[in-house]
Amino acid sequence: MNVEPIRWKNGRVELIDQRLLPGKLKYVTCRTRGDMWAAIRHMKIRGAPAIGIAGAYGVYLGIRKSRAKDIRPFRKELAATIKYLSSSRPTARNLFWALERMAFVVDTNRARPVRELKRLILDEAHAVLREDVKICRAIGKNGKKLLPRAARVLTHCNAGGLATGGYGTALGVIFSARKKIKKVYADETRPVLQGARLTAWELMREGVPTVLLCDNMAASLMAEGKIDAIVVGADRIAANGDTANKIGTYSLSVIAAFHRVPFYVAAPASTFDLSLKNGKSIPIEERPALEVKKVNGKFITPKKVDVVNPAFDVTPARLITAIITEKGVIRKPNRSKVVRMIGD
Repeated sequence: MNVEPIRWKNGRVELIDQRLLPGKLKYVTCRTRGDMWAAIRHMKIRGAPAIGIAGAYGVYLGIRKSRAKDIRPFRKELAATIKYLSSSRPTARNLFWALERMAFVVDTNRARPVRELKRLILDEAHAVLREDVKICRAIGKNGKKLLPRAARVLTHCNAGGLATGGYGTALGVIFSARKKIKKVYADETRPVLQGARLTAWELMREGVPTVLLCDNMAASLMAEGKIDAIVVGADRIAANGDTANKIGTYSLSVIAAFHRVPFYVAAPASTFDLSLKNGKSIPIEERPALEVKKVNGKFITPKKVDVVNPAFDVTPARLITAIITEKGVIRKPNRSKVVRMIGD
């Protein structure tokens, strides 16, 4: 993908405002931790790996003007910044992984002057971004082996370059397997339409034959034998392989199991949360009701109707054919296999 979803330029963070796509490709600027918090919370930037990268840069934006002279007050400011950024969105493990990584840099270099610690934090944020692109390409390489020739693949939500540092997890598998792909079906992904707005845009930019469908059409396509594999991303994966992803993923996995369609999850090691025994403990974000009630700023529902709007659901590991990571493929995931691949 030749568009950078997030970049460091002239002492500030620039990121694509994904709310405006596909109609407008526009970069917005984040100069403070508050700017970054808002960008994450209001989904200017979204997708677990991309949120992690944004969080890493957000830490630097939060401490770069610190006037602390020694480590104790500096670490206090750092902790406050990390706590603040962690409140932006609760589900994506990558955000918390990146924030923990920034804290670790300071902890392991606490004897250095504050000015050096600031530089090290920025260097680490750059590293998170660089590494993500390499990780996604490794995921793509590992995943393409799983797809048959002339594959017709279904994907849900957006797990492409926009959701990462620039290549993608689920779409990274598709891009890597481009010569084997006959067609990609993209669910529209209600209510924010990430599939319709973002995935279709990314696939078409790359010249991948793309068909958009409403979320409730997937079962009929599988019944007709038109889907060879499903590849989705993930926002948090528990130690047993239970996986949180965009709402609607769970129902896809159930339908796929019924029709014996392989169901693959593509995600980096940073998405795994081995502190959680299973998916029941994964925090699920509840999004504003107006996301469901309005389209393009206009009500499409009765204004006072009650709404439930969880952003994610959890797919049990038993319904996942394999989890594709940069470290390898975890087939029929369970705790022992996850720990063996990812690390305890």
